[in-house]
Amino acid sequence: MKIRISVIITFFFFISCKKEEKQQNNNLATLKKDTLKKTEKTENKNNTDTIVLSTKHKTNKILCDLDGDGLNETVEIVRSTKNKKSGLRIAFGDGNKTDYFGMGNDILDRGFNEMDWAGIFEKAPKNELYWDNVSENGDILTDEEIKEEDKIKLLNDGIFIHAEESCGGGIIYLEDGKYKWIQQE
Repeated sequence: MKIRISVIITFFFFISCKKEEKQQNNNLATLKKDTLKKTEKTENKNNTDTIVLSTKHKTNKILCDLDGDGLNETVEIVRSTKNKKSGLRIAFGDGNKTDYFGMGNDILDRGFNEMDWAGIFEKAPKNELYWDNVSENGDILTDEEIKEEDKIKLLNDGIFIHAEESCGGGIIYLEDGKYKWIQQE
């Protein structure tokens, strides 16, 4: 009988220790979560970014139907208040999506990450023919050097961005839900 009581007491003691250990682990996990939350809040507070309409550009807003749904997208040249770099904000006409380009992030693998150079910013009308007029070597091609099969007829509007003085730029357009670039000069 004494052995039974000893076993029962030992059993309860063992369970009691496990409960206490589990409670301590729960307390540590809660403490870690709280610490992480506080750290995240602090980091987010220090890294806040606001996107504002660019005042550097004469024209900083255009309307065009990039996706062909009959609703105009609002395309704006905007600036990050955090890193001071400009880019594009494209708010879709149906209100369900907004895309961003630039503001420190590479734009369509073109080797630039902001739009301060853009002096001309306008709609590239649909049903017009456009083409890359810069060779892989960086040479500017004449219209006669462009093959007909290399010409692109935009099915929907595009975004024409061009540097006023250096004559470089291009057209951003949507094809099958993906953004593409046509290099101009």
